[in-house]
Amino acid sequence: MVATVRVRPSQGSDLAKGPTSLVVVVGPTASGKSALAMQFAQRFNGEIIAADSRTIYRGMDIGTAKPAAAEQKQIRHHLLDVVDPDQPFSAADFQEQANQAIANIQARGKLPIMVGGTGLYVDSVIYNYSFKSGRAAQPNPALVALSLAELQARAEDLGISLNHSDWHNPRRLIRAIEANGQPPTKQELRPNTLILGMSIDMVELEARIATRVNQMVEHGLLNEVEALLKRYQPDSEAMTGIGYRSFAAVAAGQMTVEQAIDDTVKDTKRYAKRQMTWFKRNSDIRWAHNQTEAEVQVSEFLAQAV
Repeated sequence: MVATVRVRPSQGSDLAKGPTSLVVVVGPTASGKSALAMQFAQRFNGEIIAADSRTIYRGMDIGTAKPAAAEQKQIRHHLLDVVDPDQPFSAADFQEQANQAIANIQARGKLPIMVGGTGLYVDSVIYNYSFKSGRAAQPNPALVALSLAELQARAEDLGISLNHSDWHNPRRLIRAIEANGQPPTKQELRPNTLILGMSIDMVELEARIATRVNQMVEHGLLNEVEALLKRYQPDSEAMTGIGYRSFAAVAAGQMTVEQAIDDTVKDTKRYAKRQMTWFKRNSDIRWAHNQTEAEVQVSEFLAQAV
């Protein structure tokens, strides 16, 4: 269970930090990592870098659980609203922009706090991934001939974990399978970096996911999707993300709101499990079972960085 804890505001010399320190908070969707990062940013004079493959899109706020405007005003956030939903954005793009954000935050004497559940985005930065620029001109014909379900089954056999939109994108599934499930070439963990993972009981997590989806609907998810469909095609990559695809079907009269809620909850639960599969393979992550444990680990890390 993830407990709630009040973190006292920053007190100037409360805990000094090294000039190149980086705190990373990871975990499955709805695990409470974003709220925790906000508390750390308040206490340790930090700014937040969102490592999320969905909050990069402009106009997609409710269905991505993007930080509210008041939160963004209180603590500066980076890598939100980077591109329009019909524009491409890769892990290599994220890596470049996140590294620039980290440098700028540190140059202002603040602590960069990267938070998110997109494992490839996070790892591209903390392990300095070298993305291959050259790929075969044509994908393997044998893979092209497979259905989406067959490609997903092949990817599962290889232990491949992708974000939801990529999981439903045959082209990206084929690329991952051709790489035999191996990520791009990586280096050792970035110096002066703490990777903190939020561990949460799956029963509680699934309850949180259901609550979050229902709150999204109450806050106007269908209206958001309908507004986006006036500007973007339903097959735009961003529009195939969790929630958006199902509620686009509602807008088209192909599904009821109740069915869309059920689909979104199920898709989110499956995505959370793939996220945990990715993170559990990383032995550098220090896991915390509640926010108190997380605070202790970050405090000790920053104290040592003096």
